[in-house]
Amino acid sequence: MTPLPDCFCPVDGTRVASESLAWCCPVCRGPLDLDFAPTPAPLKSLGGRVNSLWRYAETLPLATPSVSLGEGRTPLVALTDGVSAKLDFLMPTLSFKDRGAVLLAELALRLRPRQVLSDSSGNAGTAIAAYCARAALPCTVYVPEGTSPKKLEQIGAHGARVHVVEGDREATARAAREAADEPEVFYASHVFNPYFLHGTKTYVHELWEDLGGRLPEVLVLPVGNGTLLLGAALAVAELFAAGLIDRRPALYAVQTAAVAPLAHAWQEGADDLVGVTPTAPTVAEGIAIPRPPRARQILRAVRDSGGRFLTVTEDQIRHAQLDLASQGLYVESTGVVCWAAVREGVLGARGAVVPLCGAGLKTGLADG
Repeated sequence: MTPLPDCFCPVDGTRVASESLAWCCPVCRGPLDLDFAPTPAPLKSLGGRVNSLWRYAETLPLATPSVSLGEGRTPLVALTDGVSAKLDFLMPTLSFKDRGAVLLAELALRLRPRQVLSDSSGNAGTAIAAYCARAALPCTVYVPEGTSPKKLEQIGAHGARVHVVEGDREATARAAREAADEPEVFYASHVFNPYFLHGTKTYVHELWEDLGGRLPEVLVLPVGNGTLLLGAALAVAELFAAGLIDRRPALYAVQTAAVAPLAHAWQEGADDLVGVTPTAPTVAEGIAIPRPPRARQILRAVRDSGGRFLTVTEDQIRHAQLDLASQGLYVESTGVVCWAAVREGVLGARGAVVPLCGAGLKTGLADG
């Protein structure tokens, strides 16, 4: 079995051994990164490989998967005005979170904890529950009160224990992290564990392959905790370092105007979150994150790419959801925020790609 790479803290450099169940930096309690710099395979060598994200094995910190559900390789379809959509809601659990969840489940199998624990507003918890079921690992998912009943039903159907926390998404995360400090617990955090990011990066590796060895000028990505955007930045860096692309696309990060701490920091020219940003209720529950732990990394990734932050209103989200449904694509409200931004004509560049991250059946149509 291939040795696992160690983790390290991007803030203070503290290292965490690969076999450890530590979920954060022991010094600053921040998220970890992975000491792993892979070289992707050239385009011509991908033919005939397994039709899942595991076809990019050279870029993944784990090999020979045992819990795969065929995740990845989602379709790329044209919308309008030169914009395409990647249908990441066509995953085993109906959201893009499967890309990272499968790596966390594989890692947990290697580490053999007493319990797997996750916290989520719904989709990440569902994905963790599904892959833990596949791996026969006991799983508990912490969710905030008010989580979509359909998502709760899906988590429970996979055999996971659902722990509902009184309060919002941040209160849920605090409760989960406290429980994660208990002995023999593997915290399958899609925010703190870097393996998740190395799963979400396959979104861009697939785009690169499907576009014949190139990437679009602009990647438009939803941002709450930033796991898809940071994964995209990893993939872009890998492809560029290997000489497989000759330019890096700009990363455009989309937040709901109701909860936009990163967009606010961007407008202030800050390198980290600035003060307490006012929040309001939003139909985009999956990205309603007031204080994302990887804020500095997200802001830096967007800045280094030459990208920017965009915000969309509740009405724009609702209209975008209905617009996509009229084109045959039923996507949950969080999953349409990128299309909501593009529909406003703010990009000024053709050839952009937007992800449609979660199926509409998870939440139904946004009220309004």
